[in-house]
Amino acid sequence: VEAVHLIANGKAPRIPQPKEGATYEGIQKKENAEITWDQPAATLHNWIRGHDKVPGAWATIDGQVVTFYGSSLLDASVPAGQELAIKGASRPGLVTKNGLVIFGNDGKMVLVRNLQFEDGKMIPASKYFSADETTALELTEEEKKMAEDIR
Repeated sequence: VEAVHLIANGKAPRIPQPKEGATYEGIQKKENAEITWDQPAATLHNWIRGHDKVPGAWATIDGQVVTFYGSSLLDASVPAGQELAIKGASRPGLVTKNGLVIFGNDGKMVLVRNLQFEDGKMIPASKYFSADETTALELTEEEKKMAEDIR
């Protein structure tokens, strides 16, 4: 009752909470989620997974911001793949059939499964080099006849 009266009368003491020991982290922003490449693979993995989905850990590839999603540590021999230069990385990534393999400064690997471009388009990382390819639809003679009938 006494505390309620102090508050009601505007005389309750105000003690600011100390910052020391506080565990709350503010809302993460995209500009703070850039990947710092000079770190061990486990740290890179934790950074990517920690920012998955919002705001998304990102790096610059071919002059555009690419966001990385769905990482896992890869404990195997270096897979075959096509090299991909990533700005700031000491070693190029590898686009493999399973995704994008990136390397920590300890030589260990992280597999990233999905990539999102600045325009919002998301692709499996394994399809990075084939993302812009389009395949022409080829119809059989029977299908061509059916298309004409439909027209």
